[in-house]
Amino acid sequence: MKKKGPREARLKRHRHIRVRLAGTPERPRLAVFRSLNHIYAQVIDDAAGITLVAASDLDESLKAADGNKAASAARVGALVAKKAQEKGISAVVFDRGGFKYHGRVKALADAAREAGLVF
Repeated sequence: MKKKGPREARLKRHRHIRVRLAGTPERPRLAVFRSLNHIYAQVIDDAAGITLVAASDLDESLKAADGNKAASAARVGALVAKKAQEKGISAVVFDRGGFKYHGRVKALADAAREAGLVF
């Protein structure tokens, strides 16, 4: 039997989480994806199947900023919260995407909370 790698294990955790977690029009899902070098966040309405707001550390407004990856993730969290509030979204469901809730994922979540999102 072939041993599963870390990507397959994360996807299995993500599927397990997504069984109980769904974004509604009233409370969309804040999904986080963390790659080795970058971090991405999307606010998704699963009922309609559309992305309402998206942000990443590749955005032009964040590219010039210095700092480590956790600081970059915090800036992404603040940016996605600001964009969501401009669209009238104040409460979300947090989807960590199968990643552990620490480091960059936690920094993004904390910054989004500080910027006004409720989850």
